[in-house]
Amino acid sequence: MAVSQLRIALVQMNIEAGNTEANFAKMEAKLEEAAALAPKPDLIVLPEMWNTGYALTEIRKLADPDGERSKRVVADFCRRHGIVVLAGSIAQLRGDGVTNTLHVFDRTGEAIAEYSKIHLFQLMNEHLHLESGDTAGAFELEGIPAAAMICYDIRFPELARKLALGGAKLLIVPAEWPHPRLHHWRTLLQARAIENQMFVVACNTVGESGGTNFFGHSMVIDPWGEVLVEAGEEETIVVADVDLALVDEVRGRIPVFSDRRPHLYN
Repeated sequence: MAVSQLRIALVQMNIEAGNTEANFAKMEAKLEEAAALAPKPDLIVLPEMWNTGYALTEIRKLADPDGERSKRVVADFCRRHGIVVLAGSIAQLRGDGVTNTLHVFDRTGEAIAEYSKIHLFQLMNEHLHLESGDTAGAFELEGIPAAAMICYDIRFPELARKLALGGAKLLIVPAEWPHPRLHHWRTLLQARAIENQMFVVACNTVGESGGTNFFGHSMVIDPWGEVLVEAGEEETIVVADVDLALVDEVRGRIPVFSDRRPHLYN
C-alpha cells in the first residue's frame, strides 16, 4: 500500500573536486546526521556527483567501478537505519566509459532504482568526459510513483512531462547547479512542479569545487508551485513533510492531463 506522508531530508553539502576519500567521509557523516533528526526522515536525498565533483579531466581514474563502493556504503546505512536514500548521483565507471548515475535504496538496503543523466551539459564539458544514459528515471518509492532527473535535465520539460504522464507524483533532482543561474534554478523547478502538478525535490551543492561556485538553495516545491522549504548557501540539512494526497487534489481541480491535445504537439 502506498504511503501518503513523507518526511524528506535534503543533504546540501560542499564537494571537493577530485577528493573522493574526503567526499565519502563527509557523505557518511551527513547521512548519520540526517538519520539522527527527530522525527527521523523517511527519505534522504544526496546531491549530484558527490563522490568526485566535477574533476572531469581525471574522472576515469576517480569514478567508482560499477558504483560498487557507493552502493555498498549507502545500502548498509539504509539497512541500519530503516531509511530510504536517493544517493544523489556518482561518477560511475562502466567498462571504458563513465556515467553520471544515481541509485535509490529502500529501507532494507535493497537497490530499487538506477538512472544515468540523459542530457550532458556542454558548458561544463560533460559531453567530452561522460556518457549519457538512455532510459528515463521512473521508479516506485514506498508505493508512490516517483521519478528522478539530474541537474541539467530540468531544462527539458518534455522529459518531466513524460515522467508525469507515466504517473510520477514526486520528482527528485540531485544537482550541482552553479552561480550565477539561481533565477533559472528556482524558476525551472517551480515550472516543472506547476505544469506537471507534482512535488519537486531538488538537492544542490554549495561552495567552490573545481573552480566553480555552487549556491545551494535546495528546495521542496508542492504541486501548486509553492516552496515548502528552501536552504541558503551554506552546508545544511533541510527537511520538509509532504502529503502526496495533494497531487491528486491538484490534478483533479485543474485537469491539465485530460485537457491535453497531443496530436497537435508534433
